[in-house]
Amino acid sequence: MSISHRRPRRPGAALAAAAVPLLALTGCSSSGAADGTTEITFLTTNDAPNPEVADALVAAFEAENPDVSVTVEIRPGGTEGDNLIKTRLSTGEMADVFFYNSGSLLQALNPDSSLVDLSDQEWVGSLTEEFVPVVSTENGTYGAPLGASFAGGIVYNKPLYEELGLTVPTTWDEFMANNETIAAEGDGVAPVVQTYGETWTSQLFVLGDFANVLAVDPEWAEQYTAHQRSYAEEPALLGFRHQQEVAEAGLFNEDFASATFPDGARMVAEGEGAHYPMLSNVIQTVMQNTPDGVDDLGFFALPAEEAENTRATIWQPNALYVPRSTEGAELDAAKAFVAFANSDAGCEIQNEMLPPAGPYAGTCEVLDSAPPLLADIQAYFDEGRTANALEFLSPVKGPNLEKVTVEVGSGIRSAEDAAAFYDQDVENQAKQLGLEGW
Repeated sequence: MSISHRRPRRPGAALAAAAVPLLALTGCSSSGAADGTTEITFLTTNDAPNPEVADALVAAFEAENPDVSVTVEIRPGGTEGDNLIKTRLSTGEMADVFFYNSGSLLQALNPDSSLVDLSDQEWVGSLTEEFVPVVSTENGTYGAPLGASFAGGIVYNKPLYEELGLTVPTTWDEFMANNETIAAEGDGVAPVVQTYGETWTSQLFVLGDFANVLAVDPEWAEQYTAHQRSYAEEPALLGFRHQQEVAEAGLFNEDFASATFPDGARMVAEGEGAHYPMLSNVIQTVMQNTPDGVDDLGFFALPAEEAENTRATIWQPNALYVPRSTEGAELDAAKAFVAFANSDAGCEIQNEMLPPAGPYAGTCEVLDSAPPLLADIQAYFDEGRTANALEFLSPVKGPNLEKVTVEVGSGIRSAEDAAAFYDQDVENQAKQLGLEGW
């Protein structure tokens, strides 16, 4: 299960003028509507702004390809949406293009047998080396990114750091020393913001630490999937321990138990909180609700015990896929629509309606006007100090992680107890998946 989050609504995008002509459809008038139009469908999720993005992409695509008509379909998210995808694929009734997760959830769809291999498409050559594995198997590449990547780590208030003479920490001890300075000299500023009014936000101490786990134990994800590693032992245990350490030091905001994600975004943007362990796409909420604070926010990776192991954990974007049930003229049109989403015109829409919170994974480029926080994240990429989040490397994640991280942060459960509980939670889920070794 991936972290659940919602993107803010954005104004409608201006339709770009750059064209991606649908040359492959020439002479295909025998398929589709009576007037010769080829008709395809595009299935996206119901969480904002995805329906609006779909409408904008379709309008721009149809303007450049008048012989194609695209109908947008909307599906629910979560387990209900996953089940719908699997059912429609198995019955051959899937939309001609659909928007879905990359990583382990994609692998659960058996892409080699259910999806069209898109590895011969021109845009594939632009995909980053971090993104290719999360939409590919040994037999093909199946997805094109829609939206940008984002990082999990610490979003921090830069003016406060400057005021107190602090530097970005590269070790856990340095991070805790900064927190103690903020507590002593920050005039009531919360050193670390937590927002357990939305329980998913409690997971970042653990999930955002995963790149550091891989730095210490590069085979951890593979061996975890094979039931040869666990959270009850280091290095994975350290995420739970760090959360407990910060909680026991009394460094959270007083209302951490009831504060919500928008509260946390506002607090760090306005300097009421110094650090917010969070996904970098929190910047989208700040842009919407506290725009004056956008330039005041920076990002650094959750520090590891040793500086050489400090890495930024990266969440790759979801992607567009074409099912094997799409054939003929509809297949040509579907491929052209996917290519359009990754053209200059499609990238303009993405930049406006899906403002990036990290580097793009394909043809699109972050604009010069992007928030400064993105430059901080890009530096980790440039230095080769990133790793994909665990959910892109393993299908194993228990449903109760956010429950136990709330308990650790609230002083209800120790780190060791929480890790052991979560390992049991994971075991139950892995058995349901029928994974070997469980």
